[in-house]
Amino acid sequence: MRRIQITAAQTAVLMAVLTLGSKCVGFVREMVLANYFGTSFIVDAYTMANSIPNMIFGSLFSAVAISFMPVFSKKVELEGEQEANLFTSRTLNVLMLVSAISALIGLLFSDQLVWIFSQFKDPETVALTSFYLKITFSFIIFNSVATLMEAFLQYRGVFLPQIIIGYVQSGCIIVIAIVSAYTSYYYLAFGILLGVGLRALGISFLARRRGFRYSFDWKLGAATKEIMLLALPVFIGGSINQINAFVDRTLASGLQEGSIAALNYGNLIVGMINTMTVTIMVTIIYPKMTQANALKDYERLGNIAERGINLTLLVALPCTIGALVYSEQVIQVVYERGAFDPAATALTGPAFFYYSIGLVFICLATLLTKIYYSFGDTRTPVYCGLAGMVVNVVLNLILVRYMAHAGLALATSVAAAVNALSLYYMMKRKYPQITLIRSTKKMWLIGAISAVSVSVSYGAYRLIGDNLWMPRLILLGLAVAVAGVVYLALLFLARIEEVNLIRDLFHRG
Repeated sequence: MRRIQITAAQTAVLMAVLTLGSKCVGFVREMVLANYFGTSFIVDAYTMANSIPNMIFGSLFSAVAISFMPVFSKKVELEGEQEANLFTSRTLNVLMLVSAISALIGLLFSDQLVWIFSQFKDPETVALTSFYLKITFSFIIFNSVATLMEAFLQYRGVFLPQIIIGYVQSGCIIVIAIVSAYTSYYYLAFGILLGVGLRALGISFLARRRGFRYSFDWKLGAATKEIMLLALPVFIGGSINQINAFVDRTLASGLQEGSIAALNYGNLIVGMINTMTVTIMVTIIYPKMTQANALKDYERLGNIAERGINLTLLVALPCTIGALVYSEQVIQVVYERGAFDPAATALTGPAFFYYSIGLVFICLATLLTKIYYSFGDTRTPVYCGLAGMVVNVVLNLILVRYMAHAGLALATSVAAAVNALSLYYMMKRKYPQITLIRSTKKMWLIGAISAVSVSVSYGAYRLIGDNLWMPRLILLGLAVAVAGVVYLALLFLARIEEVNLIRDLFHRG
């Protein structure tokens, strides 16, 4: 039977659909927890026990996975599959050793960790958190395996099965939550352990089918040491975002009640847009960039990077303008129900509006950072991120006095612009062999088409809304559909070549 091939564009759409489904399953998971345990001390203990190991090790494992790919690419292209597998095994062994030691520390010192990271006073909550923490610290062993094997699969061009396996993880948590509700809440945390364990097993099985052969080899080697050195700046870079968020929340805590929640709700939508669009695209092209760099094929790398910039602008510019124009309507449709009343919308709308200003820069920074990583350069993004962090803190202190929590959101957007522009100009300086932008005319044209499309859609929105009643969700959906049709039509008329990728959605490669 002939194997069906799908194009990169089809893969991206399927990833977006599956990721959206994963988010929905995650929402159901939270609904189940809320249904059976409400806002009790059980959920407090469970949430804290889950967040502590993720806070400590989540960024670390992600940093190793990101740093793994350019080194692995060189091994594959220059030394062959056997050496690449050996390198992967050694890296995996080091990760498992670090994870096992960390899990042992969590088991032995869970009481002390609860005291350090939480402010719980109730003895029952402290005891339950400590018990849960012993379990959740154990899952980091499986998480380290799953994270590295997922990077291996992405290099092999496998993107979809990992997302589907993530459904199993959420399903385990849901099932165990229901079981524990009718038996003992002490079983609740075992859902995470079982889910992550099955995810690691499934991804490892996929990796073996795609050519990975494990070796019990503990020799570090130069390549494994290199990956550890590359991972440290990536880890620091991830911490910068957490520091920015911490500063925002600290300043917002002295403002009107609900300011922190408003910032969180507004930022969640911006993050979702980035995740569902540009992050998926970058995940697909990052292995191709590392491969081109390993072969020193800078022309191909430049072509991939330029195409990535253009595609990022094609997606991010209309989303940014649309979010600015429909900021209040989006908040109403997404959040306004139950306890989230019009007053909450009035508080959250400005936060989303000013966060949206930085959306295009956040998307560009996501791509530019991965281009640096494909060169094995993990330090420059840290320097640019630090520049953005300084701008964010300074503007926070100034704007919060005049604009309250909206000023904090605006400061974040300006900082995102500083970060993205710094990444771009530093890349021109450090890597002149690749060309990111060949036509500024195309950029301005995409921006103009985006503005026209959103303007037409807003006219349609007002016309329909003023003359015909319909639910807000349907009305906003129609406006988005109008914008999409006009946007695509104008792009085709302007002969923007990247839009031809849309045809790939209906063409099997």
